[in-house]
Amino acid sequence: MEIKPQAVVIPKDTDQLEQGKNGPVFPRTPACYGFTIIARVKPGRAEVVREYGYALAKALEQDPYLLAPLKLHYLRWVLFDDDTRFMYQGIFDTDFDKYTEDAIALFAKAGVSTVFENLEGFPEDWRTNPEAFIRFVREHHCPSFIEYGEYPYVTADEIKKALRVKGALSEMLDQLQ
Repeated sequence: MEIKPQAVVIPKDTDQLEQGKNGPVFPRTPACYGFTIIARVKPGRAEVVREYGYALAKALEQDPYLLAPLKLHYLRWVLFDDDTRFMYQGIFDTDFDKYTEDAIALFAKAGVSTVFENLEGFPEDWRTNPEAFIRFVREHHCPSFIEYGEYPYVTADEIKKALRVKGALSEMLDQLQ
C-alpha cells in the first residue's frame, strides 16, 4: 500500500457545495475535515481564555478520552493582536454539522462551558439554542483554500490502530530475540 501525499483546493464559492442542515458541507480533504474560527475576545477576557486552556489540559490528564466523541486529530487555539482576537482551529474526522452537534452534546453531558463564551457575539443561550451556537461558528469560520495531507484521508482511529499494530509487532519481535 503506497501512501501518497495529496492536496485539494477548496472552492471560494460555496454555492456549488452540497447543503447540509446548517449550511454548505465542505468537502473532506486529505487533512480530513476541519474549520478555523477567528473572533474578537471580549475585553478583559484573554486570561480567562488561557485559564480555560489550562483547565482543558488538566481535564484531559484526568480523562484522556474526554474529547473522543469529537474525533479530533488536532486542536489549536491562538490569542493574537495583543490578545484581542482568538483563533480556534480543529481538524477532525466528521463533517461540520456532526462535529458541532457532538461538541454541544459533549458540553451538555460534561456540564462544562465553552471557551467561545469569552468571544464577542457568542450567544448566551447556546446551551438551549444550538442553532445560535452553529450560526456563530458558521459566521466566524474562515475556510481554507488548500489543504494538504502527508497521509491523506486517514482517520484518527485508523492512525491509532496502525500504531497499536506497530506496537504489538515490535513487542512480538522483541520477544523472539
